[in-house]
Amino acid sequence: MSDARDPYPDALRAVALLIVVLGHWVATLPRVEHGMLVETGHLLDAWTPAGFFTWLFQVVPLFIFVSAAVSSEGVWERYRAGDPHSHWWAERALGLARPTVTYLAILTLFVGIAFFTREGVLGPLNHSLTVHLWFLLILLGVQLLLPLSVWADRRFGLWAAAGLIVGIAMVDLLRARPAALEEWLALGRFVTARHDAFAWINTLLFWLLPQQLGIAWWNGRFAGRRLGLALVAVGLAWLVGAVALGYPASMVNGNPGGDTNLLPPTLALLGVMWFQVGLVVLFETPVRRFLQRQHLGRWMAMFGAFGLQLYLWHKLAELPAAWLGKRLDWPIDAGIPGEPGFWIGRLEWIGLCALMMVPVMAAVVAFERYRKQHVAVTQQPWRIAVGGLALFLGLAVSLVLGARPGALFGLALVAVASWLLRAPRQA
Repeated sequence: MSDARDPYPDALRAVALLIVVLGHWVATLPRVEHGMLVETGHLLDAWTPAGFFTWLFQVVPLFIFVSAAVSSEGVWERYRAGDPHSHWWAERALGLARPTVTYLAILTLFVGIAFFTREGVLGPLNHSLTVHLWFLLILLGVQLLLPLSVWADRRFGLWAAAGLIVGIAMVDLLRARPAALEEWLALGRFVTARHDAFAWINTLLFWLLPQQLGIAWWNGRFAGRRLGLALVAVGLAWLVGAVALGYPASMVNGNPGGDTNLLPPTLALLGVMWFQVGLVVLFETPVRRFLQRQHLGRWMAMFGAFGLQLYLWHKLAELPAAWLGKRLDWPIDAGIPGEPGFWIGRLEWIGLCALMMVPVMAAVVAFERYRKQHVAVTQQPWRIAVGGLALFLGLAVSLVLGARPGALFGLALVAVASWLLRAPRQA
């Protein structure tokens, strides 16, 4: 790769983030009764065919793929220079912790206001405001193992990715334990019907796979339009075949440990990854040339600089959107698909969320402009270890408990993590 900043990875991450934001807004179904927001449903629960659309909206593998690709070279150079990976990971963790502290602080403020004013909007959106933090947990976890993935690529090449695929398949087979032919033909149904604890091993194996492939792609181990087209075809055939074998069509959500392709990941989820990697390879040359010819690299980099902020804050936009939509008597609750006006109501809901996102991002950008951007990271291993643990726990608590009371407890833990990951001030 060229020494100059490559706009293609930035563009890929920008597209992935926009798809995630739009997908989250589309999936949220506000339910209003007698002028009050009583709950929020999920599009997957209301409309079964929505599961097939998640083949396009589940872009977390793509984001991990690209993040690993652009980070791998620097990690390898640090490794060869004898610089501990913990220092690099601490920089990433601190860069994530600082904006998360701000988000959880504002969320805690909203919780307090809702409590004293008895405003009923927050309750139905409680878990919706923190559910997206699961991605930050996954990203931090795989980046912690990035040096191992870089080493595995240098040592084994694409065989390292093949080993992960075999491991994922073995876990699914152990879950299903098929004996007869009819059980093999309904493999997915048997996999997702069992709640074996060991199945969570696939959470590690699967999310390491796009990281491993991203490193291999960056090192030029696979490329070309023909290969890209083949991977796209394999991905689509894989997904169709998985559904035919009884795996759920949806590649998001689901019941943890049960009827889901995500919690924990199953073989079916690999189809999404093949499809996305295929698109990356297929359009690599023409899109890169277009971006360079139009001099869009700076714009892509600028969007990437605020990508984390957009991801963190986009769910908060649902709070004022629900409040405003309810007071304007807009059809943010348009029933279920098939009922008159449902999709018009969806567009109005998305429009409200996008409208509310404008002042939110304006405030965030203004705050970040006056915030000290470059903060020294601690070099002390114990501070990195304890700070990293506090960050994982803070994100997990917020995710599980929701905005109330998770934001408050999560804020305390993530703030401690941010403090520990900074270099102590010299006396």
